[in-house]
Amino acid sequence: MANTLKLEIVTPEAKTYSEDVDMVTLPGVDGEMGIYPQHVPLMTQIVPGEIVARKNGQDYFLAVGEGFVEITGNRVAILTDMAIRAENIDEVKADEARKRAEARLAEKLDDEETALVSASLAHSLAQLKVKRRQH
Repeated sequence: MANTLKLEIVTPEAKTYSEDVDMVTLPGVDGEMGIYPQHVPLMTQIVPGEIVARKNGQDYFLAVGEGFVEITGNRVAILTDMAIRAENIDEVKADEARKRAEARLAEKLDDEETALVSASLAHSLAQLKVKRRQH
């Protein structure tokens, strides 16, 4: 019986993470999900938030955007529009992006613009949550 999971995170730009981990916590549409080896097969949507990958007793944090996850007994495959490791997040830029998005949402926007700005805001908030946990 396997005691690790292969965690793979892919964005439109690249494969951003591919390692064997002991456990994964991810932001599902119905709340936070903890995934261990031999998990029941599952495919679901993820929402912007934080992924925690536990490896050898240490937690690694990533900010993620919207996407999908496919879980099998020994693999967690995530396809998302954003994935950034905590150490690569620029807190100042993320906070500036959050402020710009909030200001834009206060304007009169059409539905498409509102959706794009809301997605940008969610990305910024996810990055800030992950980065500020490191302080």
